[in-house]
Amino acid sequence: MAVGIWRDEVVPRATNVLLDSPEVRRLREEAVAGTRGAVVEIGFGSGLNLPWYPEAVRTVLAVEPSRVARRLAARRIDAARFRVELVGLDGQALPLDSASVDAAVSTFTLCTIPDPHRALAEVLRVLRPGGTFHFLEHGRSPSPAVAAWQRRLDPLQQRVAAGCHLDRPITQLVEEAGFAIVRLRNDQLSGPRALEPFGYLYLGVAAKPDPERPRRTAPD
Repeated sequence: MAVGIWRDEVVPRATNVLLDSPEVRRLREEAVAGTRGAVVEIGFGSGLNLPWYPEAVRTVLAVEPSRVARRLAARRIDAARFRVELVGLDGQALPLDSASVDAAVSTFTLCTIPDPHRALAEVLRVLRPGGTFHFLEHGRSPSPAVAAWQRRLDPLQQRVAAGCHLDRPITQLVEEAGFAIVRLRNDQLSGPRALEPFGYLYLGVAAKPDPERPRRTAPD
């Protein structure tokens, strides 16, 4: 019972506060830049990305399993200048037609979702050819020393943070799903050195290949 209360009641509220710092807000704004039209957001949480979507977005289709997070999102949904529709609970099985959205967004989600390969396959499926996947995630550090600590701390992190993993190789997961990386920036959240295992960031955009658009070839 105590574990369920922590996972279902405490973690969503803590996330709503801890991932809404000024630093993370700037990263969120950068992450969703360039989205347009119909956007599916997996791991919608408490709607922390909503204020940062650009004017070209007309609809956000939100996928979020947490009842508490959805309730916390209500005020931000009401304030949004575009339509926000809660469409599902599981990013691993999106209730959307294939090739039906222009962009997809995931922020601090691939670390926790049980099967990231399945979730990314679903994102690829629902994106239109040429559509873009925008991600802001924490994951495996390229520093051997930091990565070693991530491996040591990962079991504890999963228990404390409701299944969150510290050492998932985000770029590798995105590319293995069939996306082409368009833009990628790695960063480290500010803070004491002891927090480095928790804050190595992947901020990027990947595209779904468009079979109708021939690849450019280098000039002779």
